[in-house]
Amino acid sequence: MRTLTILLLMIPLAARPAEAIVAVAANFAPMLEELGAQFESSSPHSLRISSGSTGKLYAQIVNGAPFDLFLAADAERPRLLEASGYGVAGSRFTYATGRLVAWSADADLIGNDLASTLGQDRVRRLAIANPALAPYGAAAREVMDAMGIADTFEGRLVMGENVTQAFTLAATRNADIGLVALSTVLSLRGKRPGSYLAISPALHEPIRQDALLLVHGRDNEAALAFIRFLKTDKARAKIAASGYGTE
Repeated sequence: MRTLTILLLMIPLAARPAEAIVAVAANFAPMLEELGAQFESSSPHSLRISSGSTGKLYAQIVNGAPFDLFLAADAERPRLLEASGYGVAGSRFTYATGRLVAWSADADLIGNDLASTLGQDRVRRLAIANPALAPYGAAAREVMDAMGIADTFEGRLVMGENVTQAFTLAATRNADIGLVALSTVLSLRGKRPGSYLAISPALHEPIRQDALLLVHGRDNEAALAFIRFLKTDKARAKIAASGYGTE
């Protein structure tokens, strides 16, 4: 028995299976499920995923939630967490860049350009994510401001807590059109009727989505291994194919 105990103690910690708790922005959660399955198939480690709006996850981290890794929908919250000591210094990196589209369950509402599409009398309600909580919502608001149509939709906006909820509002026809994530639209292609129109990235600030190793996970082998996996060409190709930029 003593010999067995000594042998077990000699096994490197890195070889022992570990679990990382990953806080992920709602828009990236479906992609993370796929990446997580791919990661777990070739690793002894596992992931536990908690998704929500970037703003709410940020608040949970500040209030002590035991997350090991944060995949945000913006760059600002990870920067703030790193600067205030909640994240491991130097661990922050951009894992994806979001793309915004106008989507409708009614394909006939989507025209050839954004101005004519949103200017139709039939477009009574517009769904966006809450700009105070979700970076995609902030980008949608910037698009409306750039086009000079914010006042037009005053009182006719319906907001989701995050961009996934904004898509649901449009999909259930509680809004005629939603300004939502391309990744969400592509993930449901063939499962829901509808059509989308790409929105020029020149109309809003880049939706840079940053990852940050949190202090709680600095010695977590699963979190460290998954960060390495996210930076591989294989993972980046999968992210790009799902509707994100990876530059």
